[in-house]
Amino acid sequence: MDKTVADLATAVAGIEDGMTVMIGGFGGAGAPIELIHALIDRFRATGHPKGLIVVNNNAGNGHIGLAALIEAGMVAKLICSFPRSADPVVFTEMYLAGKIDLELVPQGTLAERIRAGGAGIPAFYTPTSYGTDLAKGKHVEEFDGRPYVRERWLKADYALVKAESADPYGNLTYRAAARNFNPLMCMAARVAVVQASRIVAAGDLDPEGIVTPGIFVQKVVQVANPHQEEDLNRAHATYPLEA
Repeated sequence: MDKTVADLATAVAGIEDGMTVMIGGFGGAGAPIELIHALIDRFRATGHPKGLIVVNNNAGNGHIGLAALIEAGMVAKLICSFPRSADPVVFTEMYLAGKIDLELVPQGTLAERIRAGGAGIPAFYTPTSYGTDLAKGKHVEEFDGRPYVRERWLKADYALVKAESADPYGNLTYRAAARNFNPLMCMAARVAVVQASRIVAAGDLDPEGIVTPGIFVQKVVQVANPHQEEDLNRAHATYPLEA
């Protein structure tokens, strides 16, 4: 089954108002900038999607990528670990103005909630956050004399993911630290949409090197020369990007 699509617009076409969207990346590493920008283009043209719940490690930087998605007014709630990163001016201003909600999750807990969503585990216990504001209202149970906080899985309608290589079946490899949350998000989303720097023929990927099996991927689009978030921010870029 060939999962490749012709362009970015087709790749993000199914995302609708109010959906939960996981976006891969650790800062700029593994962030699917082109997919995010394609989603913004669709919003500018149609007014949709809006009211999104976005799951990401941080809150975006500068005025491109996730920050641009928030700045466009498309995000109702952000679930993340680090809302205070290098240059989170967009999120900070909108949050203080009451225009976006925040659910703060410790980083390891965020990763495990996503992994649990992909593995079909509805809840798990962790000592992280016990005794803090983040544990208020959550069930606590003691194991071997230590208190643990119960956390729920995280699942999504869509995941936007960046890979290094893909084949037509959706098997993926990643480049170094760009792997981060991306494999987990593919598993936890109903539809995983992937931008890959290169798409190779079926059978060209070494099976031993495949990180995400194609069963967890629904759409793949090639972006041969993807932008890097840090490069755009050093150039003080704002989306839409100048030609």
